[in-house]
Amino acid sequence: MSSYILACKPAIGLYGQHDPSAVLFENGRPVFGIEEERLTRDKHAVDTFPERAIRACLEHRDLELADLDRILLPYDPQLRSRISDHYVTDAIRAPGLARKASALEKTVVDEIRSRFLPTRQVEDRLASIGTPVPPVECRAHHRCHAASAFHPSGFDDALVLTIDAKGEYDSTVVWRGTPDGLARVRTYEHPNSLGLFFAIVTEYLGYRMFNGEGKVMGLAPYGERRPEIERTLRGLIDTGVDYDVTPLTKRWGTGYGVEKLEDAFGRPRNDSPGQFDQWEKDLARTAQALLEETVCEIVEAYLGASRSNDVALAGGVALNCKLNKSVRELEAVDDTFIQPVAHDAGLALGAGWLDRRPDGVEPQTTVYLGPEYETSEIESLLETNKIRYAKPDDLEGYVAERLADGALVGWFQGRMEMGPRALGARSILADPRSAESRDRVNRYVKHREEWRPFAPSMLEDAAEEYLIDGGPAPFMIDTFDVRPEKVDDLEAVLHPADDSTRPQTVREDQHPRYYRLISEFESITGVPVVLNTSFNDHAEPIVNTPTEAVKDFYGMGLDVLVLEDCVVEKQAEKLDDVRGGEAVVAGTTGE
Repeated sequence: MSSYILACKPAIGLYGQHDPSAVLFENGRPVFGIEEERLTRDKHAVDTFPERAIRACLEHRDLELADLDRILLPYDPQLRSRISDHYVTDAIRAPGLARKASALEKTVVDEIRSRFLPTRQVEDRLASIGTPVPPVECRAHHRCHAASAFHPSGFDDALVLTIDAKGEYDSTVVWRGTPDGLARVRTYEHPNSLGLFFAIVTEYLGYRMFNGEGKVMGLAPYGERRPEIERTLRGLIDTGVDYDVTPLTKRWGTGYGVEKLEDAFGRPRNDSPGQFDQWEKDLARTAQALLEETVCEIVEAYLGASRSNDVALAGGVALNCKLNKSVRELEAVDDTFIQPVAHDAGLALGAGWLDRRPDGVEPQTTVYLGPEYETSEIESLLETNKIRYAKPDDLEGYVAERLADGALVGWFQGRMEMGPRALGARSILADPRSAESRDRVNRYVKHREEWRPFAPSMLEDAAEEYLIDGGPAPFMIDTFDVRPEKVDDLEAVLHPADDSTRPQTVREDQHPRYYRLISEFESITGVPVVLNTSFNDHAEPIVNTPTEAVKDFYGMGLDVLVLEDCVVEKQAEKLDDVRGGEAVVAGTTGE
């Protein structure tokens, strides 16, 4: 008889404000997981309880809430009391009597709830899904991040580093992972937060915290480490193993820190997001360099805490793939594992693994945990909407030929990925060989800044041939330099400023159809790589359903849509040339 545990990360009240998710564990193994944003269609699902995600988990195994053994929350509000004085001080500093009173009242109420009713708010929301509500248990935020990194890493013993804006009271934690579990080695308490430091720089450059940090990372290679910028930043903060960024982060949020940067640099924040002068590019480069310097010094200082030189990373800051490259390339580091769902949505994975021995958790090689759709459902959708489609015998060969001809393809296959990266289940694909592909996808499909780079999916066997120190990298969360002799093959998926790339390597057992597609593309072009970006429009979550994929297909500059076995073309007459077991299947449109 199966045992079921649900781990869910709310984004309400004491449990954070963004990236709610839910994961169903069956006999200790994750069998279904989804982020709430994919269901609400609201990016990051801010201030949202993951009711839809929980219902989706239950529906996957046809369960009722009462069928669960327990529910795990990857946040322990009772631990907030360790920095309660900070919350009080922050409230007292609020401008104006009315705001001060409101902030103090909220602080007192939150403190009472966290100490005496830590799970009540969640239990009340769960009751609307079903009763009786199973036992609800709390797990510490950073310990869940650490479990999400170490337990599925395959490492026997490792240094584990968790870095984000804030847990209950901690912002960066150094752990040692062993077969017996996780031991805390050092804690950097909030507000001494590298996540908040980088968020402040992000806001100063015109983007939003918890959303634009990756854009700042992508902007950084266009800049240089300008000495006067570096001197000013180092005058405000201390870097390295004993870092201190509290002169910028002492107040929650980014407003205080942004004002400090405005005063220090004598320049207002950027009010034109996506447009940057050289000074702003140089600031991004310098801030990225200081972040990398600090994390690398922490790693080097604490590697001796474990018996190996392996490193596992999680927390929102671990989505910074340039940082991950710097850690991986440290001479003292042998191997790294970065949790692909490194941000708060991945806490649900860690919570479910935390009570198991790490050596009893299977190594993580994919994140295909979401819903999937049958071809028959898709055919019904297309026919109802009078959309012509075909079902080629050799679907992968047909799509590979269209890619080689320059077509931009929406690719919807199998179970949806969990995490921020599309990995061949909900992807937009293009020919990687020319900058024109990159520019067309940016301009006509993603509707985003044209300077932003894209990433490749490549056959795992080709990684060493194309990448310096290349090897398995299935999650598109680490950066590699491309071998100079291969740069011309990958122009569309290189960072234009430094010829680096953020690859996904693909094995047949991970995603058979995607592997066959890339193999067919190699047969035609000699290049075992495709451009891969997430299937969504600008500021939209990755598509979840076939209906959403069809909607985006017709609202974006895509040429081809592939939904399981079905192919749709914007130029429907192209389908007349498709040869397949069922030839061409059509609705009334175009007949």
